[in-house]
This record gives sequence, C-alpha cells and structure tokens, in this order.
Amino acid sequence: MLKPALIAVTLIIGLSGCSSLGVQPWEKGQLARSDMALDSEKLDLALDDHIYFSKEGSSGGRAFAGGGCGCN
Repeated sequence: MLKPALIAVTLIIGLSGCSSLGVQPWEKGQLARSDMALDSEKLDLALDDHIYFSKEGSSGGRAFAGGGCGCN
C-alpha cells in the first residue's frame, strides 16, 4: 500500500522538476550580456584557436577550408 503511493509521489516530484525549462522574457537580458558570450574571454579564444589549428593543421581560420590530414 505504501510502496505505490511512494512511487507516485516520487514520479510527480520528478516530473514537476522539468516543468519550468526555458528562459523567461525578463531573464533574457542577463543572457545577452557580453560576459555571458562563449567567446567573451579573448585570451581563452586565442588559446582555443591555437589548439584547434595545431590539431587540424589547417590555415586560414575556421571559416575557410584548407589543410588538415583529410581523414575526416
């Protein structure tokens, strides 16, 4: 008797945890800040580019084709 009730309560609590996913209109201003961007830290971006180009052996940046071993 207690076990089905416990399962039902656990299921309801678990499903209610996913009820408010998403960004509300008044929260979008926080996400639009420049420090929230994926490339806000220029030093980190430069290091990531260096690692990317070293591994790929490509030239010209991310937007251009070229180089690499061709094993994709």
